Amino acid sequence: PLFTIPAMQAGMQFESILFYRFLFACLALGGILLVNGQSFRIKRQDIPSLFLLALLYLMSAVFLFWGYKFMASGVHFMYPVLTTLIMMLFFKEKKSGWRIAAIASAVAGVYFLSGGDTKTGSFSFLGLFIVLLSALGYALYLVTMSQLKIGQMKGLLLTFYVFLFGGILLFIGTEIISQLQPISKWHTAGNLILLALIPTVVSNLALVRAVKSIGSTLTSVLGAMEPVTAVCVGIFLFGEAFTTSIGVGIALIIVAVMVIILKR
Repeated sequence: PLFTIPAMQAGMQFESILFYRFLFACLALGGILLVNGQSFRIKRQDIPSLFLLALLYLMSAVFLFWGYKFMASGVHFMYPVLTTLIMMLFFKEKKSGWRIAAIASAVAGVYFLSGGDTKTGSFSFLGLFIVLLSALGYALYLVTMSQLKIGQMKGLLLTFYVFLFGGILLFIGTEIISQLQPISKWHTAGNLILLALIPTVVSNLALVRAVKSIGSTLTSVLGAMEPVTAVCVGIFLFGEAFTTSIGVGIALIIVAVMVIILKR
């Protein structure tokens, strides 16, 4: 996320950044629930499922932020492959040659965006492993949401409790391992709030709605457009260089998304 880097450059550890992301996102979602007059009430039997979803989402977020220290995060976008494999292996989802070809094209596109250009930095097997764990956590989050009855809960309420329980788990873990850092500067607070609102609240509400509407596999494949969006924002807003590798990656991902849409 674009708002993550300034906070990390300010010396804040990723555990603290993640906690404030969860905290501000939870406050924003809670405020929306109050304004809309919606109830916070949930069934007792839904609590374990919500904690499981929170744990999987937290797993993805923690490993992704940790992976920033070692390599580009583009490998995280392998989650469409992992989602499809999980659905095919454990939930007997129908295999399709077009779907597999689209997945392969998306993977190749992500490779060119994140690792295809050797001039962008060194390669780290530890970083690869960490970010692959992030992708696995996100894939399991998507699959679990689509398979559990909890997925029938309203998206706003579901997302609120995922971040509430995730924030609690993160706070406990941070206090055990290190110590929560205070927000020392106003611009850091601004970046953390933007991180909570734009790539967290908005994207997760859209994600929940997408999983309910089109399923976890199609949502994950279409989610391969995420790195394309990030690259375009970096080029047009922050003046980052447009390389041949980036161009090839964007083209491959767009082809994959178009195939999935046309062959649905």
